[in-house]
Amino acid sequence: MPIYKRLLHVLTAFVLTPALAPAPASAADIDWPTYGRDHSNQRYATLDQINTSNVGRLTRAWAYQSGVKATFQATPIMVGRTVFLSLPFNDVVALDAVTGKSLWRYTHPRKKDYPLCCGPANRGVAVADGRVFIGTVDARLVALDAKSGKVLWDVEVADGDSARSESVATLTESDPLRKATIAGQSGVGIAMAPVVHRGKVLIGVTGVGYGLHLDSDRDGAPLGAVVGFAGNYGRPGFLAAFDVNTGKRIWQFDTIAPTRWEGEFRQATPDGVPLHRDIDKERADLPKYPDAARYGGGSAWSTPAIDSENGLLYFGTGNPSPQMDGSSRPGDNLYTVSLVCLEVETGKIRWHYQQVPHDQWGYDVASPAVLFDYPYKGQRVPAVGQAAKIGWYYIHNRLNGELLLKSDEFVVHQNTFTNPTPEGQVILPGVLGGINWSPTSVDAQRLIAYVPAIHWPVKYTKRAIPATPDRPAVEYTTLEPLMDVPRWGVLSAIDLASGRMKWQRQTAQPLVGGVLATAGQLVFMGEGNGSFNAYDAATGQTLWSDRLEAGVNAPPVTWQIDGVQYVAVAAGGNQIFGYKAGDTFQVYTLGK
Repeated sequence: MPIYKRLLHVLTAFVLTPALAPAPASAADIDWPTYGRDHSNQRYATLDQINTSNVGRLTRAWAYQSGVKATFQATPIMVGRTVFLSLPFNDVVALDAVTGKSLWRYTHPRKKDYPLCCGPANRGVAVADGRVFIGTVDARLVALDAKSGKVLWDVEVADGDSARSESVATLTESDPLRKATIAGQSGVGIAMAPVVHRGKVLIGVTGVGYGLHLDSDRDGAPLGAVVGFAGNYGRPGFLAAFDVNTGKRIWQFDTIAPTRWEGEFRQATPDGVPLHRDIDKERADLPKYPDAARYGGGSAWSTPAIDSENGLLYFGTGNPSPQMDGSSRPGDNLYTVSLVCLEVETGKIRWHYQQVPHDQWGYDVASPAVLFDYPYKGQRVPAVGQAAKIGWYYIHNRLNGELLLKSDEFVVHQNTFTNPTPEGQVILPGVLGGINWSPTSVDAQRLIAYVPAIHWPVKYTKRAIPATPDRPAVEYTTLEPLMDVPRWGVLSAIDLASGRMKWQRQTAQPLVGGVLATAGQLVFMGEGNGSFNAYDAATGQTLWSDRLEAGVNAPPVTWQIDGVQYVAVAAGGNQIFGYKAGDTFQVYTLGK
């Protein structure tokens, strides 16, 4: 049944309370101090008080309800017995980590009428040097005093106006897309949680890989479709470093190559999967689009992993702009859809690995990179792993980018990298992934990665706006998540030594939100139906579950205070996936 039920008028836009002093820390306290627990992004906790033998006694300790019911993706930070939690639309709260008592709340004064590129969600704060840092939906970086919530500085990261573009295309009355509602717009924003390293706050922007997001025809239903037009829409993305004390920009790395962004015109991905490109036509068309890189896209979605010893960082880039229609951007479109390695001090690029050259399917490198040591040809190699939207786990030498291993598929591939047709081609994984932005966990001792994934086919269709006397015909494409086919989630334990699956656990709904693994041999993961589950890390068996009133679509964390281990997660749903919204931050500990 078509999803487009409501009017799309004309496509003219493609486009505080007093602070309380924290309780003194105990030698038994173990924090969750940064987005990925540490700069490796492993999201693996050495705590084992809660384990396979007693997790059935896990009970609710306290909860905080924010009053903001919207897509909730934040990783909470716990430092010095205080939880720092970012809310949808970028409010920040500080809570007592033992009791849940509110210490202060910062209310973000969002720019009036600012077009949100990607909804209200953000993925967390960074805490360092007595400050709390948050990137905002209106493309600002704000520093707060950690004790009071007072604003210390507030700087513009990007000019949102520079990404807005207009189209001359107007849909005819008979076109089915006239009956839809625009959900996504083209303002630049920030989704990732910042990370602090040696006096620098690292943050990147999203919303630059231009495309229209259309609402479904039902409240609480998933994203209706993504629509792509050829043309000069969008702008280059970037990752930047700012001084923690002043907010001054130190360096900026643009995710679009400054020269020869067309690359090598690859016929296949670097690991050998055919892309079905018309390379001769692209080469012939290249002179027609000399300014394509100025609109190149490449959002920075994932919080970087940092190798302090070697002074390197690793992050993923998004799709080229405009989305899905590559005719106005011939070539490989470097450095989009890539895992990128930079020098932390300078922002200079060391290497990149482009998973999908000339991406037309929305296969952003969205899930954060993870660092670990890896046995390879009899040696211990410093490695970086990344779970890809296209359904494989990649392991690289993190010093030079060499591909060391590509895992077996963690989702079944029915059809990938196919071109759109008027009838529509079903592809899987689709624009939702594989894996989406969800962070993975890695047990570096056992060399196991825990990956939450999505089985959700989409239809890739080419459409046309007929010519009229005053304008030419316009072609466009749509990627529509299919509602009349089975879809589900898959939680996988991947043996990184071999690339094979140790176990897989299918869930009723596609998984988005992230996982936590612990030394208690447990893996925690939430679902869109409100279930929050603990799995046996060795077998995938469900050992414990709680049901919350909203979708559990944020990454769980754990900490320890006075010898007591806590597990915590936000339950606020996810609009794009159609999961019920909420405003709860729930904390658990062992009952009697």
